[in-house]
Amino acid sequence: MTARLPSLNGLRAFEAAARHLSFTQAASELNVTQTAISHQIKRLEEELGVRLFIRQNRSLTLTQQAQEYLPGIRAAFNDLRLATDRLLRKDDDHVLTVSTLASLAAKWLLPRLTAFQEAHPGIDVRITTSTSLVDFQRDNVDAGIRYGRGQWPGVRADWLMADELFPVCSPALLKGNKPLKCPEDLRDHVLLHTSNANSDDWRLWLTVAGLPADFSKQPGVTFDMIFMTVQAAIDGLGVAMGRTAYVQEDIAKGRLVVPFNIAFPIDAGFYLVSPAGRTDSPKLAAFRQWLLASVQSKP
Repeated sequence: MTARLPSLNGLRAFEAAARHLSFTQAASELNVTQTAISHQIKRLEEELGVRLFIRQNRSLTLTQQAQEYLPGIRAAFNDLRLATDRLLRKDDDHVLTVSTLASLAAKWLLPRLTAFQEAHPGIDVRITTSTSLVDFQRDNVDAGIRYGRGQWPGVRADWLMADELFPVCSPALLKGNKPLKCPEDLRDHVLLHTSNANSDDWRLWLTVAGLPADFSKQPGVTFDMIFMTVQAAIDGLGVAMGRTAYVQEDIAKGRLVVPFNIAFPIDAGFYLVSPAGRTDSPKLAAFRQWLLASVQSKP
């Protein structure tokens, strides 16, 4: 005789509560009340005839039976998510969602996309930006452009390009009254900074240029995204610390110039990453082939 399956809502509540070890967090995730989670767990325990949680003061722990039960339930829900994902993607083969950093999208990827759309008019590209590593399963993203050393588990990583640090400025700045012929001349100019992940860029380059690191602490202007820093340099506000991917097109178009022939090489770079199980889908394969070919030529 086949055993009757317990309540699906109860199993969902159990899996979420077991993962968080909290009824409150499980309720928030499932968009229900904490009381609803408690009732669902209680009914599940009654259906199974097994106690699943030990409630002590404000702590929640799994019983031995629950610890043995949880892996199978978690695997079953994962299989349901994957099956649903595959089903929905059959009707979504023309949509390609790519995740990247906002600045990289604005300064490097978007200017190139017209060529891809002309070559593949049947693929609808959607760009999403985030500073966090993309979770392909949770975020429903087909591919991402990541910065690092290419060693991420569970993904295919295709090398795109290296990165270097070097100062950039508007051509108009070189025509002003203040010279900019050697790194020491930076003392007479406003330095443009980018916070967070790029906050150390000026110090790294100044070390290579033979200038004291505290040189970068002179009065300047700081932005929270590198594309804003680059735009400020284009507008003549000061001298920015450029990174190859973010300034190469503006240099090629004459909007920026490189005043010194000194660059600091970075031991990381940009990669196109995609989930290991979906690397050969037609839309992703087309995008990968086009993107890898496009980085071989100058913008």
